Amino acid sequence: QIYVPMGFAHGFCVLSDVAEVEYKCTDFYAPGGEVTIQWKDPRIGIHWPIERPLLSTKDAAGLLLDDLCDQLPDYQS
Repeated sequence: QIYVPMGFAHGFCVLSDVAEVEYKCTDFYAPGGEVTIQWKDPRIGIHWPIERPLLSTKDAAGLLLDDLCDQLPDYQS
């Protein structure tokens, strides 16, 4: 299990043949309340240990963080 606070991005990489991931939400699933960031966005700078991952259709269509900035909340004060 993994805990991801509301408003935080998250992702994971499975290197085994089989895996089960479980997570809890603060409310019912609302597709309009999420955005999908491209898994290999260079601005995020994650060096994934796999070159050709199996991705869901949604994850494969993820956008670059620079293209999502206007949709994300501003946490600066």
